[in-house]
Amino acid sequence: QVQLVESGGDLVQAGGSLRLSCAVSGLDFSSQHMAWYRQAPGKQREFVAVITPGGSTNYGDSVKGRFIISRDNAKNTVYLQMNGLKPEDTAVYYCKTTLRGEPRWGQGTQVTVSS
Repeated sequence: QVQLVESGGDLVQAGGSLRLSCAVSGLDFSSQHMAWYRQAPGKQREFVAVITPGGSTNYGDSVKGRFIISRDNAKNTVYLQMNGLKPEDTAVYYCKTTLRGEPRWGQGTQVTVSS
């Protein structure tokens, strides 16, 4: 059974930092592109960051220079380090990969940034 389980979401003040984790099981994690997306109420799901099996990264424009995606293949875990948080970062954050052409999503973790 494939599982993606996010954790680390919290309430944080603007300007603060937070690290999200996504623990993956049921697939060959080291061969997978892993991504983070986020969704606020009433808005479309938005791409945040992606990391390739080789460790190359890319980021959405709204988070460039503030967020860092990383992975630990020994722990089957992908991370999202979020710095300089803004109220507009408030959203449910989802971990995502693709298996046999189908997207696989975690359940999400809530990040709330207060003014």
